[in-house]
Amino acid sequence: MQKVAFFNTALPGGNLVPTQVQWSSEKAFQFYSKQHWLIGANYVPANAINQLEMWQAETFDLATIDKELGWAQDLGMNTLRVFLHDLLWVQDAEGFKQRIDQFLGVCERRGIRPMLVLFDSVWNPYPELGPQRHGKQGVHNSGWVQSPGAVILADESKWGILKDYVQDIIGSFRTDSRILAWDLVNEPDNPVIEYQATELAPELKAEQGFKLTRKAFEWGRAVFPEQPMTAGPWRGDWSVKNISKMNRWLAENSDIITFHCYGNAKEFRRCIRLLRRFRRPMICTEYLARANNNTFEAILPIAEKYNVGMMNWGFVSGVSNTIFPWTSWQQPFVAEPEIWHHDILRPDGTPYKQMEVDFLKVMAKKGIKQALHQH
Repeated sequence: MQKVAFFNTALPGGNLVPTQVQWSSEKAFQFYSKQHWLIGANYVPANAINQLEMWQAETFDLATIDKELGWAQDLGMNTLRVFLHDLLWVQDAEGFKQRIDQFLGVCERRGIRPMLVLFDSVWNPYPELGPQRHGKQGVHNSGWVQSPGAVILADESKWGILKDYVQDIIGSFRTDSRILAWDLVNEPDNPVIEYQATELAPELKAEQGFKLTRKAFEWGRAVFPEQPMTAGPWRGDWSVKNISKMNRWLAENSDIITFHCYGNAKEFRRCIRLLRRFRRPMICTEYLARANNNTFEAILPIAEKYNVGMMNWGFVSGVSNTIFPWTSWQQPFVAEPEIWHHDILRPDGTPYKQMEVDFLKVMAKKGIKQALHQH
């Protein structure tokens, strides 16, 4: 792993070093034209309840990761979206970066270039290091944790540590070709209704999430990464007339456009159409909600036609329980659902649906190198 010290953005005398600016549209398309059609998944090992359990030294399981990434390689996947956490850096920055380096080594051997996510605003707002709680039976993603937690998100006087985290992680890997991109903040204004009793008020959460996102871009650009930086809209109307201030900012400031879509084929086409006006490559970093007719068969042909990269939520079914729908928070399941919500494989690597896996392999083979022509 290339070692890079903290970047000093001030010269003697107080003059600031110019920071990186947003990539031009031309540079973004040049980057994207060098990629095969991107197809992959959001990844956490089957034996990890959340991103802390995935990465903490005591539970970091490189053998399981290698095995599961081998299955991803067999499906033809060439990317994954993987979540980090600020507390892991606070706990042991060097050890955390060494484990990231090991993970990237496995990815490289498997022909996979991951997108790394630095912050996440979804699920439990009070993360804690150490042994993680067991998941709730039949409940979707009951152990996932936010980064940063609500206490730090609400108190900007504590954001210095977040700046150091962003700049050390991105700075240490800024020239690492094994990394596809940096996703700075996942769903920054998600109100997480399942935690409303303890979560920040939705208006405050949205305000602070938007502030943190803007700061994260500023901090990241100050260390000049060679990989693109992004954060994507995930809800709302993205039309010219109705797009929110935050979603417009995300689309206008990301190097490449990322977004989430759990709607049907018609809604997915609309997402693409509305975001194409920003004249940048696009990657859908979350999809797959089978009961919503958001399936591989319905969505991937559209994405391949428009060269939109795709990362579905979930890969191997495990303790995160994402085969269960979001509604399981209100009504937990007592048995495996007939229709899986997310995920593709069972813990032993066998597919939930063989026809689905066969289709994925066919689509992955279409992932030939191509340039976009929208610009």
